[in-house]
Parts: sequence; structure tokens; C-alpha cells
Amino acid sequence: MLFIVLILVLGALGLLVTALVTAQSLWAWISIGISALAALLLVADVVRRRVRRTATEPEESAGTPERAEVTPSGPESEDDPAEEESASEDQALVAELTDEVLVVDEHPRYHRTGCSWLAGRETIPISAKEARELGFTPCGRCTPDTHLAASHRT
Repeated sequence: MLFIVLILVLGALGLLVTALVTAQSLWAWISIGISALAALLLVADVVRRRVRRTATEPEESAGTPERAEVTPSGPESEDDPAEEESASEDQALVAELTDEVLVVDEHPRYHRTGCSWLAGRETIPISAKEARELGFTPCGRCTPDTHLAASHRT
């Protein structure tokens, strides 16, 4: 169908050039008529394709059962833990420590080993100093700042 439309448009272009060269308006009107015919063929083709597509869609979707959206349960569905509210002295001390803490990519908290929130998650071990520099904050569940500061004060 598109090939026929292309031939009609090229023919209309040729007739338009002929109308300009011969200065006869009849050729221009014939060119307009052929262009309109090409446009009608394009519209008919689009309508035919839409009808065919809607006729086949119900058959395809009838064979596939609809799936209910499932919310994952387990560690991935939990929200991030709250931030630990630690003393400013503890924060300053931890910001200089090279002790290892654990972070989870795309989550804002750093944790101690054994934190319950880390269960089933892939962790990245880094120093507490580096975690602070990267903008991570301490986890409210495992309170890493309090434990790290206490272990370095004794």
C-alpha cells in the first residue's frame, strides 16, 4: 500500500512540474486530485491496520491470565531504619575512626556487623570515616556511633 502511495505522490509531483512548465492549471488540479487520492489511501491503510490490531489483541490477551501486582515481602520491602541520635562528641570521634562499618548501596545508613536490618542484603564494608565523608548516617537499630565511640574510649 505504501508503495502505491509513493508512486501516486511522485506522479503528482511530476504533474505539478508539468503545470508550472506549461502554465496550464488543469495539470495542477490533476496533481491535487492525485495527492488527495494518496492521502485517502494512507488513511484507509491506517484504519485497516488499527482494526486488524484490535481484532488480534483480545485473542492474545485471552490466553494470558492477568497477574496481580505483588509487593515483595522480606528485607527489600522494609523502609530504611531511623538515624541514630548520637552525641556530638561521639559523632566527632567516629568521623576520625578507621573501624569497619557496613553500608548498603542506595541506602543512607551505615551499620555494625550483625545489624538485623542487614539480613539478606548485599553489604559493602568501608571505614567509619569514609562512610561519614560519603554522607552516610548511623543506623538507629544497631547504633554504630555509640558502640564505636564506647569501644575507643575504653
